[in-house]
Amino acid sequence: MAEEILHRVAIDWLLDIYGNLLTDKQREIASLYYEEDYSLAEIAQQAGVSRQSVYDTLQRVEKQLLSTEEKLGIRKKFLDVERQVEAAMASLSDQAAARQHLEKALRLLNDEEEVNGL
Repeated sequence: MAEEILHRVAIDWLLDIYGNLLTDKQREIASLYYEEDYSLAEIAQQAGVSRQSVYDTLQRVEKQLLSTEEKLGIRKKFLDVERQVEAAMASLSDQAAARQHLEKALRLLNDEEEVNGL
């Protein structure tokens, strides 16, 4: 049960990052399922399609989001930066260690900026 919840949270996060790469219909169905916690039957009724169609769409969406994350790794990079900032905050009593963690976080952000032209 906890694993399923964590998986849904991860997919919801990927939806936030890569949602604009989906079709409007895919994004709508995924949003209702992952963000609004609608059931497959509720989404099917609202969208005027079968429950199986909703299920198939969600499977395609999940596959596409995971594939895109595998290729681009934006969520992974964000988590790396977050870990570095947390480590820096935890070591604030040791200024040299905090500085080292913050510099690494800054390098990660700068690398992302160079790669994606942000």
